[in-house]
Amino acid sequence: MGADTKRRMLLVGLVSGLLGGCVVAEPAPIVTAPPPPPAVQVEVAPPSPGPAYVWVAGHWAWRRRGYVWVPGYWAVPQTPGYVWAPGHWAPRGGGFVWIEGRWHAR
Repeated sequence: MGADTKRRMLLVGLVSGLLGGCVVAEPAPIVTAPPPPPAVQVEVAPPSPGPAYVWVAGHWAWRRRGYVWVPGYWAVPQTPGYVWAPGHWAPRGGGFVWIEGRWHAR
């Protein structure tokens, strides 16, 4: 095997290794609703399944022509000690945009 071939194989291996670790996340789709969302429904959380669980409250979601209620649920943070910041509807451009909830450090 010639020196050029060895260099090419090494270069291909290095580039493949570097690109193989890249992860490209798809951005969350932007959900826009023309009318304001209804008032948040009062939910009574069922008993927690365990001490590590956090209640993720329900919210209104826009589905084609109207809002539908998405009930709350118990979830375990992916990282211990993280807390849930709930999603919310924000006024924007003559309508309302859903801002996703997320886990974050205390």
